[in-house]
Amino acid sequence: MLCPLFTTRAFILFEQSKFSFRLNLITSFSLYVCCASRGEVLTYRKFRVIKPEIRVLGVDDGIFKPRTRGYVPVIGVVFRGGYWLDGVMHTKIRVDGTDATRKISQMITNSPHYKQLRVIMLDGITFAGFNVVDIKELNTKTKLPVITVTREKPNLEDIRRALKNLPKSEERWKAILNAGEPVEVPVKSGKEKIYMQAVGISLEDAIKILKLTSTRSNIPEALRVAHLIASGITPL
Repeated sequence: MLCPLFTTRAFILFEQSKFSFRLNLITSFSLYVCCASRGEVLTYRKFRVIKPEIRVLGVDDGIFKPRTRGYVPVIGVVFRGGYWLDGVMHTKIRVDGTDATRKISQMITNSPHYKQLRVIMLDGITFAGFNVVDIKELNTKTKLPVITVTREKPNLEDIRRALKNLPKSEERWKAILNAGEPVEVPVKSGKEKIYMQAVGISLEDAIKILKLTSTRSNIPEALRVAHLIASGITPL
């Protein structure tokens, strides 16, 4: 049976190989839907042209007190390129919980901005403590490329040790491994570096989008503004 994605767009040239389906859409990108071994469907997007006003979503969480119970606000900010703020969305997730992937994907797909989005950017993969976002699953649920951005390279061994104190530690660790190895990327002026992980997009395209949208600092504007808004909200 074909994925429902195949029937939602007009003007599609369909090609099938042993392991993947290719959709050539009449748009500025090509969309590939790859069937993974576990049966999950990962969406890979190859941009033929990256427009200056590409719509990206930056997602960050609010402030919280470690080792406390409760919920933390998560803010999504829609930017056109690195200059124009188009919209804001929000949700909440549990401190050290396991609901980040589900809640963030629902926030995105239920938003009126969803159909205009081309890329999701996350401030790392751990939110509200160690509520880990599985970026492969987020890609599957939203059918959008996912890029994580951090200023410092994550120390995976320290993270793994910390996860042992939490329930479902193996599930969380698997989500972290799904993000892949962090890649060092020079962004603004070539001197300031960030670390990136990406799913559903080529490294080349991801770097181009990061550089295009990082207009005021070495962090994309959508993420910078999402952080400012989320940090100003009282913990829930």
